[in-house]
Amino acid sequence: MASLNLTESQRTAVTELFRRIAPVIGELGDLFVAHGHELALVGGSVRDVLLGRIGNDLDLTTDAKPERVLEIVKEWADAVWTIGINFGTIGVRKSNWQLEITTYRSETYDPASRKPEVSYGDTLAGDLARRDFAVNAMAIRLPGHEFVDPHGGLPDLTGRILRTPGTPEQSFGDDPLRMLRAARFAAQLDFTVAGEVVAAMTAMAGRIEIVSAERIRDELDKLLRSPHPRLGLALLVDTGLAAHVLPELPKLRLEIDEHHRHKDVYEHTLTVLDQAIDLEGDAGPDPVLRWAALLHDIGKPKTRRHEPGGRVSFHHHEVVGAQMTKKRLMELRFPKDVVSDVAKLVELHLRFHGYGTGEWTDSAVRRYVRDAGHLLERLHKLTRADCTTRNRRKALALARTYDDLERRIARLAEAEEIAKIRPELDGNEIQQILGISPGPAVGQAYKHLLEVRMDKGVIGKEAAAEELLRWAAETGVAGDA
Repeated sequence: MASLNLTESQRTAVTELFRRIAPVIGELGDLFVAHGHELALVGGSVRDVLLGRIGNDLDLTTDAKPERVLEIVKEWADAVWTIGINFGTIGVRKSNWQLEITTYRSETYDPASRKPEVSYGDTLAGDLARRDFAVNAMAIRLPGHEFVDPHGGLPDLTGRILRTPGTPEQSFGDDPLRMLRAARFAAQLDFTVAGEVVAAMTAMAGRIEIVSAERIRDELDKLLRSPHPRLGLALLVDTGLAAHVLPELPKLRLEIDEHHRHKDVYEHTLTVLDQAIDLEGDAGPDPVLRWAALLHDIGKPKTRRHEPGGRVSFHHHEVVGAQMTKKRLMELRFPKDVVSDVAKLVELHLRFHGYGTGEWTDSAVRRYVRDAGHLLERLHKLTRADCTTRNRRKALALARTYDDLERRIARLAEAEEIAKIRPELDGNEIQQILGISPGPAVGQAYKHLLEVRMDKGVIGKEAAAEELLRWAAETGVAGDA
């Protein structure tokens, strides 16, 4: 590789990269040259190795058209996929390496279109010029390992700054999604976005409207999964982009007057997100938990009321927020299970505050567990993260109270398998005892016995049968056998 002004750690990373990938990249580079084509390692793969992050996914670019790429690699690759062929990309697996080989290209948007128009280029320089940011516009030619950096990506990488190869106005005009990518990379890499890029994002924020919901969803989700989502979210709000893609977030910046005081809901939300991330542990990132933390208070602007004495209330904001969460995530085309899970967490995030200092009965604890279902552990984390008070005594008291609730849940779970609570009589037993055939009455009886189970715990089949007969006599359910 040509001599570069690399740090010692960057030189080590590059050396390690080529030591690991030499058998694959060496063979592939020679193969493309033998067929009369160019090949280069490019974009995020070069950026990440210079940051000391070496993964098993590599991005490459070539002057060969996609169909020609298929011809070149078909005998060499262990597997090939063509899902991205319309955008010039061929996927290849070789041993443990996942490669994406993309034809030199440029993307532009028709002002009335939601999809980029792809046209192929002839040179590596032209391909690098159309990339989103200078730190992603570096390449290493193969098989000779020549480093190519026409737009100063290496200095930007050292300075941890995001700039566009050309003017940001031209870049964002070609693909408005790049404005969201700027926020995502800020969150992902902990980089600063250059002032001229922020200015262009602010001036062109409305341009994001032509981008499809699916592409916007993917960028927002990647941003939220990043190590520093607060940075990206704040940038979206400050530039006005959030008003177009996640309008509930800037609306949390509620006006506060001297007579009606309440917590800054926007800042509180970002803090809850930070604290939820801290609670993920080694298993994170957990996108369902993070989305719930971000959206848990979005019902507050709609439910805010000024009360006597300068108080402010947000009655039922969790219910309103759950409805708003469903609507927003559905519009962003999230999978149904994600929509349902995030909305359920938003709906339940205040439930704990009815616990007081431990006044809940065992029945109420069982219902808390039943309503949370498979989301119980996430609900624990969200509830704890939602405590942002600066009053240390209050924070410790809330933590101790929730500790007590978790201990009670654990005791009940050990004794009753609380997460799998079912009535002590199943549908067949209900039919046999009451002498009825399958139908709505069986479902009603089952539901009643579930309530008994929740209220009284395990009472045994004999007592459950007696309760069933009592209920049947009271409600007039008669045997038909």
